[in-house]
Amino acid sequence: MARSSRSSGGGMLQWLGLAFILLLADQFTKVLIVGYYHLGDSTTVTSFFNIVRVHNSGAAFSFLAGASGWQRWFFTVLGFVAAGVIIWMLKSHPGQKLFSFAMACILGGAVGNVIDRLVHGYVVDFLDFHWRGMHFPAFNVADSAITVGAICLILDEFLRVKKS
Repeated sequence: MARSSRSSGGGMLQWLGLAFILLLADQFTKVLIVGYYHLGDSTTVTSFFNIVRVHNSGAAFSFLAGASGWQRWFFTVLGFVAAGVIIWMLKSHPGQKLFSFAMACILGGAVGNVIDRLVHGYVVDFLDFHWRGMHFPAFNVADSAITVGAICLILDEFLRVKKS
């Protein structure tokens, strides 16, 4: 029975492996940014993209960044809880490829940002996109993985509903 689960959607280890690869990519890029850039330093790459070192003590789009410091621990605990739930979900749904891919992306990204909060007290962001005067908040590889995972979760749900 475990063999058919692996062949239809991959074993849990492959999804944890994907999460780990995303985590490594996230942390590697952040080490480069912290090593080569000071806070606020920026390099123009294209007319719509810069590399910039930004510190985010809040959550997505700097939500709660101006709070008094409690948010660091709140988002750290939330990340650990999310990781636990995601691992349980991966174990519970081994044959669902798109769902498991989405969960692995979210897991890798969440743990990457939790590591930042534990090590630095903030998340290191560095991908900076802008277009015609509009500026998107800077983000990182972990944020990208979480976003891809969320989009895949929505797609998975649409496909599941469509089948039933």
